[in-house]
Amino acid sequence: MIYDIRHVTTYSYESPVSFARCTLRLEPISGDGQELVTHSVEIRPKPAERTSRHDFFGTLTESISIETPHRHLRIDSKSRVSVSRLAPGRTASSPQWESVRDAAFEATSLGPTSPIGYVFASPLVPVLGPVTGYASASFPPDTGILAGAVDLMHRIRTDFKYDPKATVISTPLKEVFQKRHGVCQDFAHVMIAGLRGLGLPAAYVSGYLRTIPPPGKPRLQGADATHAWVSLWCGSEMGWVGLDPTNDILVANDHIMLAVGRDFSDVSPVDGIIVGSRKQKLSVAVDVLLVE
Repeated sequence: MIYDIRHVTTYSYESPVSFARCTLRLEPISGDGQELVTHSVEIRPKPAERTSRHDFFGTLTESISIETPHRHLRIDSKSRVSVSRLAPGRTASSPQWESVRDAAFEATSLGPTSPIGYVFASPLVPVLGPVTGYASASFPPDTGILAGAVDLMHRIRTDFKYDPKATVISTPLKEVFQKRHGVCQDFAHVMIAGLRGLGLPAAYVSGYLRTIPPPGKPRLQGADATHAWVSLWCGSEMGWVGLDPTNDILVANDHIMLAVGRDFSDVSPVDGIIVGSRKQKLSVAVDVLLVE
């Protein structure tokens, strides 16, 4: 599968902004069943300074500074990505979850793909007793790790309601869990917190999901959105497996990975600071097109 992705972020300010410094993580990664073919980012107004580096997790991170007074900032990212991955079946055999937990804590590498980096609390994903208790119901003794994870994913999809108005980026995990309402970011954080509470390595993945319009309906431009899901380490042989609790599916060829980290704070597509006053408005438009 080859996809063309366009991700446009626009900030509109009530009064002119004299200075802005932003961090961009908009280049899809290569690996785990996908390959980046082309990528470009156009920024208006033009930055006075623009540098790039790869962060600890392997994500290309651009730093830009804009010194021209402006009331609009437009960041237009275009990518072409080839995706070819095979998801395991929901009932596929896998190691017992206790053995995976023990193997993770015995890891000797501290690199970005080592499971040990994803078993502890992170800035947006604390380990909470009630969330661990919720997850433990899916992992009775000697259960295969994939079977337990699929059950937990299904329960989150069933017990939590997708509600874009219920939370914002800064809503604490504890509040999300109590409300049982939220968006894909929240559901991924809840699942990660539950898995880590059991000692299982779980990473946060940001990216895109191809959507298909209803029969007979045209596909609307800008109707897609950024997405988030979970990557679970299932042992050295099975490796990392993607699970999407928002949709109760295992990650396959309709998911395009943008970045991987411990939680959203590691992979935010655009963040930064501005020097200005009054209100601002953010709009994000995403298109994911299958290249015929």
